[in-house]
Amino acid sequence: MARIAGVDIPNDKRAVISLTYIYGIGRTTAKEVLAAANVSEDKRIKDLSEAELNAIRKEVDKIKVEGDL
Repeated sequence: MARIAGVDIPNDKRAVISLTYIYGIGRTTAKEVLAAANVSEDKRIKDLSEAELNAIRKEVDKIKVEGDL
């Protein structure tokens, strides 16, 4: 499982859906994060490279999520 913002997100789901498992990120915000990170919404988490995951982590760090809320 990939770990983003302290949350293990599901590997077998599409990236846009998996990001919604993080408290504070909904569908719209997930789409914005993926667009800013230049990652396709249709890619599954298990198919992402480490560079793509790091780009997503960097974008999620800019948003108030989990404990910050």
